[in-house]
Amino acid sequence: MSEIGGIVIFGILAQWTAWRLKIPAILPLILIGLIVGPVSTFFTQDGTKWIEPVWNGEEGLFPDKGLYNFVSLSIGIILFEGSLTLKKSEILNVGGSILRLITLGTVITFFLGGLATHFAFHLSWPISFLFASLIIVTGPTVIAPILRNIPLKKDVTTILKWESILIDPIGALAAVLVFEYIRVDFTGVDTINILWEFVKIVLSGLLTGFVAAWVLYFLVKKNWIPQYLKNVVSLSAVMAVFVFSNYVASDSGLLSVVMMGLILANINLPNIQELLHFKESLSILLISILFILLAANINVEDMLLVYNWKALLLFFVVILILRPLSVFVSTAWSGLRTNEKLFISWVGPRGIVAAGIASLFGLELQSLGVADAQYITPLVFLIVLGTVLLNATTARPVAKLLGVYLDVSGGIMIIGANKISRLIASYLKKNNRHVVLIDSNKVNVEKAKKLGLYAFEANIYEDDLSQDIELSDIGFLMALTGSTEVNEFSLQRFKKEFGENGAFRLITSEEIDRPEKIIPQSLFSDTADYRKLMDVASVFPIVNEIKLQSARHFNQLKRNLETSETAVPLFIKDFNGTLHILSSKENIPVEKGYKLVYIGKSIDALSETEINLQETVSHSASTLP
Repeated sequence: MSEIGGIVIFGILAQWTAWRLKIPAILPLILIGLIVGPVSTFFTQDGTKWIEPVWNGEEGLFPDKGLYNFVSLSIGIILFEGSLTLKKSEILNVGGSILRLITLGTVITFFLGGLATHFAFHLSWPISFLFASLIIVTGPTVIAPILRNIPLKKDVTTILKWESILIDPIGALAAVLVFEYIRVDFTGVDTINILWEFVKIVLSGLLTGFVAAWVLYFLVKKNWIPQYLKNVVSLSAVMAVFVFSNYVASDSGLLSVVMMGLILANINLPNIQELLHFKESLSILLISILFILLAANINVEDMLLVYNWKALLLFFVVILILRPLSVFVSTAWSGLRTNEKLFISWVGPRGIVAAGIASLFGLELQSLGVADAQYITPLVFLIVLGTVLLNATTARPVAKLLGVYLDVSGGIMIIGANKISRLIASYLKKNNRHVVLIDSNKVNVEKAKKLGLYAFEANIYEDDLSQDIELSDIGFLMALTGSTEVNEFSLQRFKKEFGENGAFRLITSEEIDRPEKIIPQSLFSDTADYRKLMDVASVFPIVNEIKLQSARHFNQLKRNLETSETAVPLFIKDFNGTLHILSSKENIPVEKGYKLVYIGKSIDALSETEINLQETVSHSASTLP
C-alpha cells in the first residue's frame, strides 16, 4: 500500500517540478525511479530496493507477468489519447517533410541503428534491430514541454510536433514486428508462420480498432450512453479492444487502439473534447506511475552493462549521425533552411513508448532465454534519459545559436471566435500572421475551423493555455468577446504570457459615453464597441484596404469611419506589409503609401483637396512584426 501511494505522490510531485522548471516530466520521473530502485540498494541493509516492481517471492508490486500486462495496457491508453489529437485535415497540411521524416527517416534510423548497435556491442542481429526499432520514436510527452517553452519559427514547431505524434504508432509497430520475429524464431517456427504472425498483427489491429471506433460512435450518437458514463465507457472500450485484439493476435493491441483513436478523432464524435481531457489527465497519471516503475525495475547489473565507452559511442552515433542524417535526407526537397534542419536534427528526445515497450519486450525475451535480451532495457533507457537531459538543457541556447528562436513573438491570440473575430483572423492569416482563436462556444470554434483557422474550445477561467504548443510564438493578445468581464479578465490573466508586444480589448459602451474612462489598451476606435462591430459585420462582412495619400488623408478617413455606422477602422499596413493595431496606446507616424485596413462598407478615397489642413498628424498604434 505504501509503495503504491508513494509512486503516485512522487509521480505528481515530479510532474509539478517539471512544470515549474519548464522541463519534460520524464526527466525527474526517471531519476526518482532510479533512486527508489537500483540506487536504493546501496542504502538498505539487505540490498533490496525501496520499491520493487516485480514480485520476487517476498516483496514486490506485480506478480509474474503483472508488470508486463500493466505496462502494456497503460501504453495502449496513452497511445489512444495521443491518436485522438490527430485530425486528418491537419495531417494533410503539414507537408511532405513530415511524411518523409516518418517513413524515409524511420528506415534510415532502423537500419543504420541496427548496424551501429551490432558492431558497438557485438549483439545478435535481431536484438540489435529491436533496439533500433525502439529508438525510432520521439514522442509528444517529451517534445511538447520543450516546444511550449521555446518560441520557434512556425515550420520548425509544426514538424517537431507532428513527427512526435505520428512516429509513436509507427515505431511501436516496427518494434512489435521485430519482437514477434525474434519470439517465433526462438520457438522454432518456420518462415511462413512468422509472416502469418505479422499479417495477423496488422489485420487484427486495424480491423479491431476500426470496428470498435464505429461501434462506440454509434452508441454515443444514439445517446445510448448517459453523459456521466461516456468517459468511463470509452475507457472500458479501449481496454476491451486492446485485450481482444491481443487475444486474436499477440501484441496487436497497440495498433488497434491507435486505429480506434484515429477514427474517432476524424468522424466528429460528440463531446470528443471532454473525452480528450479525461484521457489526457489519465495519461499524465499513468506516465507518472510508469516511468517510476520502469526505472525502479532496472537492476544495478543492468546499469553496469551500459556503463562503458561503447554505450557512450552508441549514444553519440544516435544523436550526431542517425538523427541528422534522417532529417537532412527527409527534408532535402523542402523549403527548410539549413539552420532549421540542424535544429530539428538536434531535438529528438525519446519518450514513454520507447521506454515502455523496451521494458515489455526486454522482460518477455529474458523470460524466454533469448541471448543479449538483457541489453534492451538499459540501452533504451540510456538513450531516453540522455536525449531528454541533453535537449531539455540545450534546446533554447541551440535555437538562439542557429537563429530559429523568435526574439519577437509575432503570433496573435484572439479571445472569442465570433463573427467579427473570424473576419479579422481570416484577414490576418491571409497576411501571413499566425492567429489562434479561443472560445468556450463550441459552435463558434467549429465555424472558425471550417474557415481554416486554428481555433480551440477553452474556458479562460479554468484552462491553462500555456500547455498548448501552438501558442509558443504568441506575442499579441486581442479580446474581442461581447463580455466586458471576459475581455478584462483576459488581459489581466494572459497579458504577461501572450501580450508581451501588445494586449488590447474592445471599448465598452460606458467608455464611449465617458471618454475619460477609455484605457490605453482600447482597440480600433473610440466609438466602436462589440455591438457596433457586430452590426457592421452582419451587413458588410468584408475587410477592405485603402491607400493613404498622406497623414492628413488618414486623419480625415479615420474621423469619417468613427462617425460612420457602416465601417470601423482596424489596422494600418506599412510598405513592408507590417500591420499596426489601431489603439490608443502609442503614437506612430503615418506616411504616404500606407494602407488603412477597415471592416465594413467600401468607401471612396478622399482627394487632398477634400481634407482640411491639420498641424499634427499621428495615430496611436501597436506594431505586429
